[in-house]
Amino acid sequence: MQAELTKVQEELKAMTFEGSAGGGAVIAITTGDNHLKSLTISADLLKEADPELLSDLILCAVNSALDAAKKHAQQKMTSLTGGLQLPTF
Repeated sequence: MQAELTKVQEELKAMTFEGSAGGGAVIAITTGDNHLKSLTISADLLKEADPELLSDLILCAVNSALDAAKKHAQQKMTSLTGGLQLPTF
């Protein structure tokens, strides 16, 4: 079981997850181990957005990508443990 858990963790590190906000004006890519890999902001948004709106859209996109990674990790762990819920930290 430990070897399988390690394998799943390594697979998650290699995976990427995307989140977006503002109709795709901000796109965040994170890894399965919760690192921000890239952040793309459209040129039009940079020209027109006020700093508070831009900040909100960035947060939404990043959190969306992190949530997608977390949900995927939970699904992988649930399938690995046969539905047994293990605590996460």
